[in-house]
Amino acid sequence: MNPFLGPLDRGGRVPALQQTRVSAFLMSTHGAMARRLAVALPAHLYDGGQVDLHAQYCREMEVLSLLARATSWVSDPMLAVLIWRWEAAWLPQPVEGTADRSHGLLIDRAAFGHALHAVRPAALLSEDVAATDPFVLALRRIELESGRLLQAQILVLKGPQLPSSRAAAAAAVERRHAQLREIWTAMLRGINVDTSGRHRVETAYARARKAKANLAGTAGVTTPNKTS
Repeated sequence: MNPFLGPLDRGGRVPALQQTRVSAFLMSTHGAMARRLAVALPAHLYDGGQVDLHAQYCREMEVLSLLARATSWVSDPMLAVLIWRWEAAWLPQPVEGTADRSHGLLIDRAAFGHALHAVRPAALLSEDVAATDPFVLALRRIELESGRLLQAQILVLKGPQLPSSRAAAAAAVERRHAQLREIWTAMLRGINVDTSGRHRVETAYARARKAKANLAGTAGVTTPNKTS
């Protein structure tokens, strides 16, 4: 297994097959998010929240257009099977334990977006890649935009519209992160790239859980009494 995409050619470009597989995966995930945002958007925008949704939709469409044009596409027979598996995994899964189905779908959409935008595609690139290669620039651009879109999902998950669904939202985020992490890892292994974990951002929920566990472990440690 290699730690980065490669081996690179003499010009520092990523192999076309690896470009194809990575871009196909990213287009599948970002395409699924774009479709869900498109369904949620009304014909006319009436409030600030809908304006934000429209902005997110436009950024997802930009990602799709960028990848389609910046990738050196080649034939990849495995995609005939992989894409069906990926698309089935991204289907809406209404979260249980919410006020109604619409809230469940809203949480799932935000959880999926949170997991999607935690992916760090630029971490797949070594220091020796061609800095001006379109595919390299596209991955770095996507990672930059994902950082901004991640904040939008956090605002939804912690927003006032979900006051009684915090536990359900946290569980949904962890479930979507685990699902996407598993599929992303399998995809990388399929193109001989290791899965050291640097390709994903640790979630706030995961950090909070670790902190809670550490706190509980500390509380369980007793200090022996000093004897004279």
